[in-house]
Amino acid sequence: RGREGAPYSTLVPSDEVTISYRHGLPVITLTLPTRSERCRFPVKPMMTTVGAFLRDVQREDKGIERAEVLATDGSKVSDATLMEVLLMNDFKLVINSTAYSVSPPVKDRLSSERATEMEDIRSLVHRLFVALHLENHQIRKERELLQKLDHLKEELLPLEQMKARITDSADAKTSRLLWVGLALMSTQGGALAWLTWWVYSWDIMEPVTYFITYGSAMAFYAYFVVTKQDYIYPAAKDRQFLHYFYRKSKTHHFNVERYNKLKEDLAEAEESLRRLRQPLHLRLPIQEINDKE
Repeated sequence: RGREGAPYSTLVPSDEVTISYRHGLPVITLTLPTRSERCRFPVKPMMTTVGAFLRDVQREDKGIERAEVLATDGSKVSDATLMEVLLMNDFKLVINSTAYSVSPPVKDRLSSERATEMEDIRSLVHRLFVALHLENHQIRKERELLQKLDHLKEELLPLEQMKARITDSADAKTSRLLWVGLALMSTQGGALAWLTWWVYSWDIMEPVTYFITYGSAMAFYAYFVVTKQDYIYPAAKDRQFLHYFYRKSKTHHFNVERYNKLKEDLAEAEESLRRLRQPLHLRLPIQEINDKE
């Protein structure tokens, strides 16, 4: 029984379908049922599939309604199977209601020298293919990356302008805060000096300065508890700058995450273009390089 349980009426001996090798390629000879004539079908075993072979047979004889290949145990052979794999063992060729028993001839194994030559030829063909097509692929990829870079730069341009305005505003506020801090510290120092030498004595002001120092130490420790960072002036300045920056970004509806994602994509595209152009410039003529730049 064939596919879906459909029976075939006749099992024909293997001499009705013969396989011979000509110029290293297998040639399958069989009798077309409608025209009752022998027909040869050369196949390329490493490229032709079972499905392609069966379609060739059906195109040759329009009266063939059913064509399939079965293994010796009756299971169907997939149409995607290469003919090289099929010709390694016996099989059955079913045409309409007739099943032909086929026994491929045993092909002599290639010698080690011949096998090495074949591998060298395949390697040479692969290198030729790469040499002929890689440059075009690189040029096409470069154009895609350039288009992507232009698109990313267009998206980033308004965001860069908005970021520059927000950065200037946050930097100005941070600088003003630093100057205010310096002014307060100067005022505090002057007030303590005035109270020490003109109003009170050092005996009275010493406990005051002690508690001021202790209060400052408590403030620095509280900063560490809240931020998990030591109170270092550059780090504190950067933290205050970011505070102003994000608050201003929210006011101006500046999408920081979108901006960072675009910058990352831009850097990635530029790096890909740099890596692509390095081998590309080694292959392109000087004029084409200059035209592209």
